[in-house]
Amino acid sequence: MARKALSKARLLTLTGTGGVGKTRLALRMAELLRDKYRDGVEVVELGPLETGDLLEPAVAAALDLQDASPDLTGVLVDFLSAKRMLLVLDSCEHMGEGCARFVERLLRAAPHVQVLVTSRQSLGVYGEQVLKVPPLPVPGPGPGPRLPESGRAPDDRMEAPCTGRTVREVARHAAVRLFLERAAKVVPGFALGAGNVERVVRLVRRLEGLPLAIELAAARLRTLSLERLADELDERFDVLGAGAPTALPRHQTLRATMDWSFQLCSAEEQRLWARLSMFPGGADLDTAEDVCSGEGIERLDVLDLLAGLVDKSVLARDETGFRMPESLRAYGSEQLTPSEQRLMRGRFVGHYRELAEAHRIDQLVPDQLERYRVLRQELPNVRGALETCLSEPPLASAGLETASAMWCYWLLSGALTEGRYWLERGLDLVPEAGRARATALWVDSMLALRQGDVDAALPLLEECHTIALRPGNEDILPYAVRTAGVAAFSSGEGRRGLALLRESLALHRALDDLDGVLFSLYFAAAYGSSEDPGQAAEFGEELLDLCESHHSLVSRSYAQLVLGVAWWNLGDCARAEALVTAATEFAGASDDRWCLVQCLEVLAWCAGARQEHERAAELLGAAHALWQAAGASPERLCYHASSHVRCADQARRALGRAAFTSAFRQGARLGTGRAVMYAVRPAQAS
Repeated sequence: MARKALSKARLLTLTGTGGVGKTRLALRMAELLRDKYRDGVEVVELGPLETGDLLEPAVAAALDLQDASPDLTGVLVDFLSAKRMLLVLDSCEHMGEGCARFVERLLRAAPHVQVLVTSRQSLGVYGEQVLKVPPLPVPGPGPGPRLPESGRAPDDRMEAPCTGRTVREVARHAAVRLFLERAAKVVPGFALGAGNVERVVRLVRRLEGLPLAIELAAARLRTLSLERLADELDERFDVLGAGAPTALPRHQTLRATMDWSFQLCSAEEQRLWARLSMFPGGADLDTAEDVCSGEGIERLDVLDLLAGLVDKSVLARDETGFRMPESLRAYGSEQLTPSEQRLMRGRFVGHYRELAEAHRIDQLVPDQLERYRVLRQELPNVRGALETCLSEPPLASAGLETASAMWCYWLLSGALTEGRYWLERGLDLVPEAGRARATALWVDSMLALRQGDVDAALPLLEECHTIALRPGNEDILPYAVRTAGVAAFSSGEGRRGLALLRESLALHRALDDLDGVLFSLYFAAAYGSSEDPGQAAEFGEELLDLCESHHSLVSRSYAQLVLGVAWWNLGDCARAEALVTAATEFAGASDDRWCLVQCLEVLAWCAGARQEHERAAELLGAAHALWQAAGASPERLCYHASSHVRCADQARRALGRAAFTSAFRQGARLGTGRAVMYAVRPAQAS
C-alpha cells in the first residue's frame, strides 16, 4: 500500500502513533526502492535534533553538501533540482512549519525528487499524500486451538486448528512473525506450535500489533515464561482499562508497555535508562561510565547494566555504542527527577565541552583525522549539549566556548551555517566583553567570510579587535588580526590583507603559539599567492615542514595545496602538480571535499598548461560538481579566480564550445571517487 501511494505522489507522509513502525516501514521502502532512483535514496534522521532550526544543516550533511553560502536552503534546492532521488525525512513531528516550508520549496524546484516523511501528523503541504500506518496485523479473536478429531494433542510441528485456522495461518500475521523473530533471539529454538499459539495470539492482540511494544515484551522471555508474560500483561492492562468503555487507545497501550518494562528493570537499570535518555546520538561504554555512573550506579556495574538494557530491547548496540529508540528516550527523560536532571545536564554539558576541547583539529597533532571523525560521530550529542547550554542562561558561556572550540570542524565539514547558528545564539546570551565572547566573534567572522558574507563579518571583527586590545587579552589579538587579513582579501584589498596576515604571524610567533602560526602560515600562503607568490611559497614551505615534523596529516594536505598554488603562480607547473596530486590522494581518501575541490581545480590548470584541454575541461567539470555541492565557486576565492577563468577560456577555444561542454559534463558526472582516480592517474602512471 505504501509503495503504491508513493508511486502516485511526490510527497508521502507516513503518520501514526509512536512505536507503530513508521520508521521501520520508511527504511524498508527506502531499501526496496533504492534502484528505482538514478541518484539513489538518502535518509535524514531528524529525531535526535532538538530544534527545527537545524533541519537544513542535517539534510546537507546527509547529502555530503558543504554550506559555503548564507542561503543553505537555496544551495540544497539548487543541488537537488536536477536529481532523480528519494529523500526520506524521518521523525519530523517536532520540526513544525519549517519542515513544511522546506519540503514545499524543494518540490517546486526539484521536479524529479520525491519525499517520504514520517511524522505523527501531516505536514499540510499541497499535494501531500497521507498514509496512516496501522499496527501490524494480528489474528482475530477466538477460542484458541482445538484438538483434532483423533483426540491426540498435536505436537509443535503439526498444523493445529486455531479459531478455524492452522498454526501456519496464524504465523502469517506480521505481529506474530515479529514476536517469534524477537523471541527466538532471546530463547533459541522458540517456535509457534499448538502448545503456545493461544498465548502468543493473546499477547500480540493485547499489544495491538505495536512493533515497539512487541519487542519490549518478547525481550522479557529471557526471564519470564510465555505464560507468565501473557498473564502479567493481562493483569496490567485490565487494571488500566477498568471502567473504560472501550479498549485503551494505542498510545496508552505503548505507554503501559513501557511502564511495565521499566518497572521490571532493577533500580540501577532504571537509573541508567533515564540517564542515557540525555544522549540523542547514543553513547559508548566509556561515555556511559563517565557521565552516568555515581549517585546510585557504580562505575564497574555500567557494562553489566548496559547489557541488561540491551537484553530488554531498551538499547540497541551497534559499532559505535548503545542507542535508544526515540520513544524510549522520551520516556526515560520523564523518569529523571528534577535534582537528577540538573546533575545529568551538568555532567552531559561538561563531558561534551571537554570532548570538543580535547578533539580540536586546529592543533599540530598526528591524530587530526581521528579527531575529526570522533566529532562527526558525536555531533548529535554535541548538538544536544549546545542546546542544553543555550537554553539555560547560566550555561550559555560554556555553550559558546564549545561552539568556538569546534571552529575548525565547522570549516572542514562545511557545516558553516550550523556553526554560525550556535555561535550567534551564544553571542546573544553572553554580552560580557570577555574572552569567551571575543573568541566567538572572530570564529563567527571566519565562518561568515568562508560563506562570502563580508558584511556580517566586519562588525564582528571590529568588536573582537576592541576586546582583544584590552589588557590580559594579548593572546586573542593575533586571531583578530589574522581574520581581519582574510576579510581584507575578501574585500579586494590584497596588499592590506597580506600585511595583516604577516602581522598576525609575528604576533603568534611572539607568543610561541605554534597552532596559531600554523593557520597564519596557511592563510598567508593561500591568499598571498596572488599578491606575492614568492613569499607565499616561502610561507608554504615553512607550513609543510611544520606539518610534516608534527605528522599533522590533514593540515599537510592543505599545505601541499597552497604551496602548489604558489608554485603555479611562480610558473613551476610540474612542482605544483606533484604537490597538489599528493594532496588530492589524501583529501579523496579522507573525504575532505573542501580540500579536494580546490585540488581538482589546480590540476585542471596544470592539464591546460600541457595543452591537454579535454582533460582540463573534464577536471573543471568534476570540480564544478563539488563547487556546486559546497554552494561556492572558484571565482569567489581570489587565489583561484583568474587561473580558473584563463583555464576555462583556453580549453573552450582549443576544443570548441560543443566539445568543451561535452567534456565538462562528462567530468561533472564522474562522482567523487572516480574524479579522484582520474585526477591522480598521470602521477601514478609516470
